[in-house]
Amino acid sequence: MRRDLLHALNRARVNRQAIATLSDERGETVRLIREGEQAEDVPGEVLARAFRSGKPSMVEVAGGALFLNVYLPPPRIVVIGAVHISQALAPMARLAGYDLTIIDPRTAFATEDRFEGVDLRPDWPEDVLKTFPLDAHTALAAVTHDPKIDDYPLSQALKAGCFYVGALGSRKTHARRVERLLAFGHSQSEIDRISAPIGLDIGAASPGEIAVAVLADIISAYRKRAIASPAGDAS
Repeated sequence: MRRDLLHALNRARVNRQAIATLSDERGETVRLIREGEQAEDVPGEVLARAFRSGKPSMVEVAGGALFLNVYLPPPRIVVIGAVHISQALAPMARLAGYDLTIIDPRTAFATEDRFEGVDLRPDWPEDVLKTFPLDAHTALAAVTHDPKIDDYPLSQALKAGCFYVGALGSRKTHARRVERLLAFGHSQSEIDRISAPIGLDIGAASPGEIAVAVLADIISAYRKRAIASPAGDAS
């Protein structure tokens, strides 16, 4: 691979940006395509499908066939709240192939004993997210039920374009949350992206069942996520 292409590929991977390579029959990379970019000789639906699935494929272009290989950042889940739902969600997420981080400033809940082997950040989201920013390949689940803890990361998730944003709470609780997010300057269309009450509607009642509903909702959102075009449209 040419040095300039290799450097661009490495930069994209370090910055958690999805990128694809097009290679010829000798395996030589001829160019890169970033998620959201258009390629005149590769149909948009082919690129969108590849960026959603991460699976390699062959594409026919003028002059022959090229091998399309996609490099996706590892999808991750950021959970706001070290609660019982989080305890159930952590091992499920690991089995499903998602990195998971839990943020909660309440050190009585955010303990290693309760979350052994989990990336646990016992600090305020405002402080954690300064050096651990959200991005388009991150799902955010806010489950503390405390606006002082949940509202800021929810707002940041909407700004960052997280592929999933969910919040625990009844419809009445969410209505008050909507008012606060509108006051933060978010549009109604942005706020409508929030899955609230959080998770798929499967009648979940226990923390374990709610965790299943949340993870299923996240997986669905990731596999069906929109792939933005350079003009800001979605494929």
